[in-house]
Amino acid sequence: MKNLPRVILKSGRDRSIKRYHLWVFSGAIKKNEGHPRDGDIVEVYSNSEEYLATGHFQNGSIMVRIFSFIQTNIDIEFWRSKLEKGINFRKKIGMFNSTETNVFRLIHGEGDQLPGLIVDYYNGVVVLQCHSVGMYKHRVLFAEVIKELLGNELKAIYDKSESTLNTAENDKLPKFLVGDVETAFVSEYGNKFEIDFRKGQKTGFFIDQRESRKLLEEYCQNKKVANVFSYSGGFSVYAARGGATLIDSVDVSGKAIDLARKNMRLNFEDQEMHRYYSQDAFDFFRDSSEKYDVIVLDPPAFAKHRQALTNAIKAYRRINEAALMNIASGGILFTFSCSQVVTKDDFRTAVFSAAANTGKNVRIIHQLTQPEDHPINIYHPEGEYLKGLVLFVE
Repeated sequence: MKNLPRVILKSGRDRSIKRYHLWVFSGAIKKNEGHPRDGDIVEVYSNSEEYLATGHFQNGSIMVRIFSFIQTNIDIEFWRSKLEKGINFRKKIGMFNSTETNVFRLIHGEGDQLPGLIVDYYNGVVVLQCHSVGMYKHRVLFAEVIKELLGNELKAIYDKSESTLNTAENDKLPKFLVGDVETAFVSEYGNKFEIDFRKGQKTGFFIDQRESRKLLEEYCQNKKVANVFSYSGGFSVYAARGGATLIDSVDVSGKAIDLARKNMRLNFEDQEMHRYYSQDAFDFFRDSSEKYDVIVLDPPAFAKHRQALTNAIKAYRRINEAALMNIASGGILFTFSCSQVVTKDDFRTAVFSAAANTGKNVRIIHQLTQPEDHPINIYHPEGEYLKGLVLFVE
């Protein structure tokens, strides 16, 4: 095993690592040895020279992302074992066996002890997205291993790291690591969706809302529904299958609205119940004269770092106030936050403030989170990024 650069922690700052937390923050570091650069594999030691973990180095507030607590060779067999465990987990929970659903997360970063790596599966098309330089350096190796593990299930592997990593190297390299396909068509609980994995948000689809969309369907019979921040219309499709009489899909992006139209056409011939608004959410609520029976609020992350937390909580409060003012008596509000730095308590406080400010009597009837293919490492609570509340509004 070759000598790796070393990260030495300050005295007393090794406790979280000994409890298997996967991040080393810059403030915990006493010194670096061996001049590590972004993406390098480093070993982490306590101030008393005790080996603690191995991970990827990257300058920033999170300086090391840990992928092993055992001192071992980091070679192709190491990575194959990690990826195989993640894929076998999806097999054990039945993701590959469903006749209705062929879209799911294959590797979920910290949840699979592979921080910085996201891999999504779209009916044989795999989209890989790296959130750290270290994982990005291994992307070709990862593609080779995934191809080997999936076999005939695989049609193509696409690297979509350009939206998460700004590197000159990224711009020059091919995006398809295996195969080449124009688009992907998937089924989720029998609903059909076209996936724009090249230009769409995230890896192309918000896979983490699968179970929330299914739940929404149960509340839409003969209801008027507003799907705000609708993106590709996932919630709208489920609302239509659930029997909604009116569905308004709202997104500031015209491209997102176009994709929502496509997805509705994939599933339904009758489009009369569906209206589309390429509009800012606050403007939509201000201008709307409808009182909706069901409203879905699934905004993008209002805070991507802790410095933005205060403003994010205010934004969640304001958008929930707007929704509560536009909901009918006895209505249902599905409201979400996908901001990792916004805790469950933060989010609930924002929604509580919105309810209090509007004078509405509100009951929580469901508390939602990400589905089982987005597992949360018990030692890394930050991995529970998706928070959702379903509210009954009198």
